[in-house]
Parts: sequence; C-alpha cells; structure tokens
Amino acid sequence: MKTFTALYGRPAEGEWAAPGRVNLIGEHTDYNLGFVLPIALPQTVRARAARRDDGRLRLWSAQGGGPVTELRIADLAPGAVPGWAGYPAGVVWALREAGHQVGGADIRLDSDVPGGAGLSSSAALECVVATAYADLYGLGLTAPDLALLAQRAENAFVGVPCGIMDQMASMCCRPGAALFLDSRDLTARQVPVDLAGAGLALLVLDTRVKHDLGDGAYAALRAGCERAAAMLGLPALRSLQPSALADALAQLPTELGPLVRHVVTENARVEEAVAHLDAGDPAALGPVLTAGHASLRDDYRVSCPETDLAVEAALAAGAHGARMTGGGFGGSVIALVDAAEAGRVAAEVTAAFRAAGYAEPRTLTAVPAEGARRLA
Repeated sequence: MKTFTALYGRPAEGEWAAPGRVNLIGEHTDYNLGFVLPIALPQTVRARAARRDDGRLRLWSAQGGGPVTELRIADLAPGAVPGWAGYPAGVVWALREAGHQVGGADIRLDSDVPGGAGLSSSAALECVVATAYADLYGLGLTAPDLALLAQRAENAFVGVPCGIMDQMASMCCRPGAALFLDSRDLTARQVPVDLAGAGLALLVLDTRVKHDLGDGAYAALRAGCERAAAMLGLPALRSLQPSALADALAQLPTELGPLVRHVVTENARVEEAVAHLDAGDPAALGPVLTAGHASLRDDYRVSCPETDLAVEAALAAGAHGARMTGGGFGGSVIALVDAAEAGRVAAEVTAAFRAAGYAEPRTLTAVPAEGARRLA
C-alpha cells in the first residue's frame, strides 16, 4: 500500500479517523426533524493529510486503488466531482462557502467501513476530511459545526438530501453510549449502552446488497414526507403528535399515509428505546427493533428480500430483535442477541442466505465507539 510520502513526496502533518455508524432505532426521522439513536462503530475512515499552498486538493484512496485525484479548489462546484472524491471535495467546498479561508491539501484515505452497507461510509469520509481540515487550518469549529458542514457537502455538492444523523453520529458519538439526538435543534445526550454487561451483543449483518442513496429513491421518500407535512400545515412531520395521527391520515392521499405513520411511530420507538436504556434494560430493545423493521418494510417500503430474510432468520435463531439499519434498499441488518449465541445466530443467517441462493452476508459486531478524532 502506498505511503503518504511515496504518494506526495513529503510527510503528513497528522492522521485523523472518523467512524461509520449503526442506528439502533430512528430511521428516516432525521430529515423530518425527529429523534434518532445511533452508535459509532469501531470501523473508521482514516486520513493522513498535509496542507498545500497552491490551491490544489490531491486525494488518494486505498480502496479506490487508482491514481491521485487532483482538483483545483477554485473549480469546486456542485456536481463537478464524480465518484468517491466528491465527498471530500464537497467538504472543502462547503468550508469555503461558509467563509472559512482554507486552501488545498494532500490527503491519503483508508477505510475499513464497508461501503454501500448502510453503515454511513460516506459520512465517515466527509467527517474525517472535515476534522483534518479544521486542525490543519486552525478553524476552531465544534463537532456539530463540522457535522453540519459535512451534511451540506452531501446535500448540496454530492446531491443526496440526507438528514443530519450520519454526520452527527460520526462526529459526536462516544464509547459505551448511543447518541440520543433531536434533529430539530441538535440537542444531544449520551445514553449508556452496556450490552456486554447484560450478556448481549449487537450483530451487524451486511447483506452485500449495495444501496445508492443518490439514485432518486431516497429523495422521493423525503419529498413525500415534505409534501405530507405541507398538506397538514406542519413545518415537519416531527410536529405531528401520535394522538393526532389518525386524524392526519384521514386528510392525506393514500400513498402518503404510510410514510407519515412510519415517521410518527418511529419517533415514539426512539423515545421508548431511550427509556429502556436509561432503565438499564438493553434486552428490552429487542421488540422495539423488530417493530421498527416491520414499519420500514410495510409502511416506508425501503426493505428488500435480503434484509427481510436476515431479520427473519435472526429472529428464528433466537435474536431478541432485529431490523434494517441505514437508508434502505439493501445494506445491513442489526440483531440484538445473547453474546454466547452470536456465532450460532450468524451461522444460521448465513445458512438461510445460502439456501435462498443469496451471497453470504458479512458479519461484524457493533461496539459503541469514539467519534471523529485526531490520531497523531
């Protein structure tokens, strides 16, 4: 693998890391200004970087394996940088658009966050570059500041209308805790998650069905939610209380009702999950996870046969609960299991995939980890 010096002919000024994430519950609620409950993963995107004074951004990815991508900072514009390089380039563009006097950099990237698996590899890429730039240029920005800039890069530069959860998780999560985030005002609380102490483990089952949130389906869901909120006279679906759900559904076209029902009930599931964790009862998350998957499958319709099979097989093998995590249309499933049974549950899910003729899922264990940080 090429070292930084071999790539750029000089040493790096530092090394940074930003994690991927899984969301325990609260899918597709963040762009409706609702609640989410993610944890950071031990898997990270890592960046070694050094400033440049010639207005050029040079990027190399160990996973891409190709030549160095060289861009002129002055030429950065939404839609102008295709592929993976658009995410770090978008961060630099967003910093400059926000008035920060930043120049170029040489950046070498490496990652063990599975791409396309619903584990927020794109946000990790954005956040590691934002963190590196903040240090290299002495910007003095807070973690939420950097998360918002990373989100703007993905929204306005790359063109994916994501909410703020992924970037806030990558920037702000802490070891041993889930981030209880209110997407409306970005207030957040670290909620202790002691799975090991309860004899539990959280399996991540990557179905290997790749999802691309830039293909239009994700944007269509968000547009549907915004249309429903406008028809109900609300700033966002977050403002719709569960007690008013039935009346609201009666006012909406048939195609919008299920979207609204998912958002409202998913917000309630986040609050229920937090209550279980605050009570020191993580096993009680199981039914909440499973109910969340049923809503994503039946109301939001972002599941697929592989994610449904992973959930069904995990539950049949004795998991306390399981659900899809991420934007949907493939990606990963999380399963809350007894730690002693994790290997058996994973093996039974793999056997079910093999019997169905699907590619075998990749399995890892989610342990609540640290957010974006400087390593050296």
